[in-house]
Amino acid sequence: MPDVTRRNVLRAGAAGAGAALLPVAWSAVARAGSVAPPQVLAADDLALWYDEPAGTDWLRALPIGNGRLGAMVFGNVDTERLQLNEDTIWAGGPYDSANTRGAANLAEIRRRVFADQWTQAQDLINQTMMGNPGGQLAYQPVGNLRLAFGSASGASQYNRTLDLTTATVTTTYVLNGVRYQRESFASAPDQVIVIRLTADRAGSITFNATFDSPQRTTVSSPDAATIGVDGISGAMEGVNGSVRFLALAHAVATGGTVSSSGGTLRVSGATSVTVLISIGSSYVNFRTVNGDYQGIARTRLNAARGVAFDQLRSRHLADYQALFNRVTIDLGRTAAADQPTDVRIAQHASTNDPQFSALLFQFGRYLLISSSRPGTQPANLQGIWNDSMTPPWDSKYTINANLPMNYWPADTTNLPECFLPVFDMIKDLTVTGARVAQAQYGAGGWVTHHNTDGWRGASVVDGALWGMWQTGGAWLSTLIWEHYLFTGDVGFLSANYPALKGAAQFFLDTLVAHPTLGYLVTNPSNSPELPHHSNASVCAGPTMDNQILRDLFDAVAQAGEVLGVDATFRSQVRTARDRLAPSRVGSRGNVQEWLADWVETERNHRHVSHLYGLHPSNQITKRGTPALYEAARRTLELRGDDGTGWSLAWKINYWARLEDGTRAHKLIRDLVRTDRLAPNMFDLHPPFQIDGNFGATSGIAEMLLHSHTGELHLLPALPSGWPTGQVAGLRGRGGYTVGVRWTSGQADEISVRADRDGTLRLRARLFTGAFTLVDATDDSTPSTTRPDTDVVQLAVRAGHTYRAARPGVTPSPTLSSTPTPTVSPTLSPTPSLTPTPTPTVTSTPSPSGARATYTVTSSWSGGFQGEVTVTAGAAPTRGWTVSWTFPNGQVISQIWSGVHTQSGANVRVTNVDYNGSLPAGGSTTFGFIASTTGANNPPTDITCTTT
Repeated sequence: MPDVTRRNVLRAGAAGAGAALLPVAWSAVARAGSVAPPQVLAADDLALWYDEPAGTDWLRALPIGNGRLGAMVFGNVDTERLQLNEDTIWAGGPYDSANTRGAANLAEIRRRVFADQWTQAQDLINQTMMGNPGGQLAYQPVGNLRLAFGSASGASQYNRTLDLTTATVTTTYVLNGVRYQRESFASAPDQVIVIRLTADRAGSITFNATFDSPQRTTVSSPDAATIGVDGISGAMEGVNGSVRFLALAHAVATGGTVSSSGGTLRVSGATSVTVLISIGSSYVNFRTVNGDYQGIARTRLNAARGVAFDQLRSRHLADYQALFNRVTIDLGRTAAADQPTDVRIAQHASTNDPQFSALLFQFGRYLLISSSRPGTQPANLQGIWNDSMTPPWDSKYTINANLPMNYWPADTTNLPECFLPVFDMIKDLTVTGARVAQAQYGAGGWVTHHNTDGWRGASVVDGALWGMWQTGGAWLSTLIWEHYLFTGDVGFLSANYPALKGAAQFFLDTLVAHPTLGYLVTNPSNSPELPHHSNASVCAGPTMDNQILRDLFDAVAQAGEVLGVDATFRSQVRTARDRLAPSRVGSRGNVQEWLADWVETERNHRHVSHLYGLHPSNQITKRGTPALYEAARRTLELRGDDGTGWSLAWKINYWARLEDGTRAHKLIRDLVRTDRLAPNMFDLHPPFQIDGNFGATSGIAEMLLHSHTGELHLLPALPSGWPTGQVAGLRGRGGYTVGVRWTSGQADEISVRADRDGTLRLRARLFTGAFTLVDATDDSTPSTTRPDTDVVQLAVRAGHTYRAARPGVTPSPTLSSTPTPTVSPTLSPTPSLTPTPTPTVTSTPSPSGARATYTVTSSWSGGFQGEVTVTAGAAPTRGWTVSWTFPNGQVISQIWSGVHTQSGANVRVTNVDYNGSLPAGGSTTFGFIASTTGANNPPTDITCTTT
């Protein structure tokens, strides 16, 4: 599809990631007698598969990623293309977006808004409140690695798969009587992209590999088996590109020869080849771009070169499956699943294919694991996958819908670690947003508007009509409290409370009394991204703002109570909360979008922002606010079902919250069509916008479990199209892991594991008839009360699993607990690590290191994964290296550059694993060195534990 730039969208009369473009559909024809390949069946149909290469179509290529590195794999027979991304390659460089003219003009802007002079207010905003620059900067690609094999003439038996259970793209075909196979995956433990090429006839693999890039780059051959491309990101909005990057590709062959010269890697007559891709970036954070990008790329490549392919793969699987395998889902299977994935999408509207909903659900989880890991950037508008220097809406972070949507499934589908990059971003925005708050509003705290980027721009961008929205930072801050509700992690809440408080402080300083209604309101703001009158969106106190601020003020007050801090501040925010305008029912029976009962200028607009109170918030519920609940339904009826891909996904969540499984399922079917899903299942706005994928996953989870009203509601929106199925591993607020199995549309068995002591309310149709309820951990029968005809309430204990079932139903072993991650090799028993002698610490001029020796004292064999904590004299900058030396002489080095976690003076390095054989019984010794590079503080202490 053609690129869509911000300026092109502006010319079209719309901006931001919500702007509508004409759909462009594609087609696919069913294959007679098609049967899913064995590898797809082995993955329980959790695989995308195709019988044709992607050709030149990026939306037919298949995505892999490890959170930081991403690649689109095309699977062409003649020339394989891996289009490469690294998540910190952004156009431009650090900048200050604050407009110092803003505060002096704010009073006049507010006066015009209250006087209903909206376009005049927008004019003054455009003159005095716009950020500098007036737009934000784009996420950009690294380039391509191309493996040229020669002619594809005569190739047969072609198959291409993305196995979601292994996060691996595999391409197989037969050419000249030889069966070829390529496997590609992005390893998080080893921080490289791996391509494994094999053939069933010795000496059959020959290819040339080269890099190319749309960036300013130079290519090289650093050694006889490696090629590199060294470049710098592009300029944009008058800001010069400043992110340096180095991509390296190295080949290890069995049989044949490998050579490299002039930027071309040549492999000839090999039987198997492993290609390793490592990428380093100079981006340190939103303020600093002087990182050792070459050292990062080389260190990670050198470490991976010393690891056999089988170990690279096993470490990748252990890491990935520990996340992915937490949730299983089965919605039934029909013959429709035997068609290639693009055919399934094309014919979905006319076939019964319940398994595709399960595939769509797990694909969203796969994409989140692949694009967001601790220490990485958050998933942007395209996750981490982008091939354009000017991608649609800059492939940045649109906060008025899209960034929060990306993370709706993080907690509900048991991926809390993947959420952490958002909270790192919020901490960054408290810095840039404080500058904007002071310069443009004369306020304390911090603010962010409707977009941000890799440089954490926080000001108004793209024009007042779209960008003059104050509550972006407020919405992001509510995610802190939401995440705490799932995890109960007080340490997390304490660490992020300053951001939550700062967001609230901004609004305590800037809310103003409406001159006639008396409510405290935001002014100026808008209801994203919809004009209420011709060419006028700016207003005071839109409904979405009021709903977000209720959540923000409640969150900071409750967080303060949990932490035992800020009693006076809690009182202030609660007083302000009580002065916000309530959500109201308008003359059409709908939820009003503004304080006035205006009719929207675009009846079918993609944003339905004023139903934020229905989802993701819990301010509109069936049993708590029945009048608003019915008004929300009326609002959706008036707005209609159609919309952009992400809009349809949000509506799935809305209808699930309305407990209407039929309508939610209808929206899923509306989403699975060729103008809303690409052949590779990427959501199409159009063009590609990944929040529709994440929103669909969230919506399916919401159809199966609600936890937003202080209870677990099982199967609240189960459609008739999924009459039989089961799901295990979903998460509910309050710290619950939930499974449910059903037939004929009704639960047969429910399983709930509690993280903490408390009182559990369970709502399900199951409880309207005969049922049994047991504590499956100790076989006791808990005492219950019945607050409602379909509700049971009981006291639960941390670590216990509770099972409710129809009489005579046999317990399901897969339902009672989170599926066990597949880890290879298995440790039994786990070795104990004892330092002997006490670690000796040396501090010498840079580079310096702390050294220790550890002894394994348990009788065991196999490998293990270790975790190191290194302590420096003061908080170190990035650039830690931890090197492990094992009894067989193997050395593994990992460099820390934002990939691992840092807390104060401590750096924790995880997943450095050893899979070699160690003697059983007795003891054996290994050691490691922790060091830093450049001007960093030297380590002074080290500890090690197994994981």
